[in-house]
Amino acid sequence: MSNRLLKLFFIRLVAATTCLLVLPSTGWSAPEEIPEPFPQSTLENTVGIDSSGHLVLFSPVREVNNEIRSETMARLPVEGEGRLYQVNRDSSRQKARDHYLGQLRQRNAQILFECSGIRCGRSNVWANQIFDQSVLLGRDATQDYLVAGTVTEDGARWLTLIYTVTRGNLREYVWVEHLRVESGATIPGFGSVSSRIAGPIVVPWQGGVTYRFDWQATDRRRLNDLAREEGTVVVLVGYSVLETDESFNDAMDRARAATESLSELLSKTGVSRSQQETIVVGPAGVFSEPDRQGDRVEVVVISR
Repeated sequence: MSNRLLKLFFIRLVAATTCLLVLPSTGWSAPEEIPEPFPQSTLENTVGIDSSGHLVLFSPVREVNNEIRSETMARLPVEGEGRLYQVNRDSSRQKARDHYLGQLRQRNAQILFECSGIRCGRSNVWANQIFDQSVLLGRDATQDYLVAGTVTEDGARWLTLIYTVTRGNLREYVWVEHLRVESGATIPGFGSVSSRIAGPIVVPWQGGVTYRFDWQATDRRRLNDLAREEGTVVVLVGYSVLETDESFNDAMDRARAATESLSELLSKTGVSRSQQETIVVGPAGVFSEPDRQGDRVEVVVISR
């Protein structure tokens, strides 16, 4: 692939980043394992799930004449479990959600749908009609939901559902479902991102003449493992924040210098320059995800 075509590809890929997930700095766990619990929470209940038609929603929920309505939903043959956690008072459901997102990102999961607040629908429907956990009944404005898909090395497909809510008494809860989907079942929206693409790994940076990169050893090992495969392309996408009184060109130059510095560092640790490509976005890339803010380089690995 030529440099020009590769850069055009990544411009389009960046524009569709809601389908790509960040590899975080949390501990790694296998996709078939239920995500590790949020440390500042207490397990309240565990439910085994073994169903030929388990309801999973991929769009906001409505209730019409006591019937669940959603533009995209499926009844899937699954087995797995659901877990209910109460979040400690000195923490928050937002931190819990970020904890689970971190694990999903490390598994290179694909977010199939997510929503927050009243855009999700009525909390009453999620609690009683979908999850059958009345304790999840809370405020419509203080809830969020996501469903993510992961494929293991043996081709098995797993769905992970995360729902968090704040109740009227201000207690906060997390409901986690981790489900293995039977072979042959159709999962809406799953598979639209190529399994050849891993990442991005988000690497925050600081500095000017010299640069310090804030990433964990687990991320570095993961990158080196992925890059060992013959024909793999490692793409470094550089971002910067447009500072007060800073010109666009200056912000681009900062991002370019940091990206080149990380490229040089990678070349010294086993990722050859010949398999690297760099793209500088600077302040032109704007994302809503909290992990994708600030001065950073995002590393994406494409296998042959």
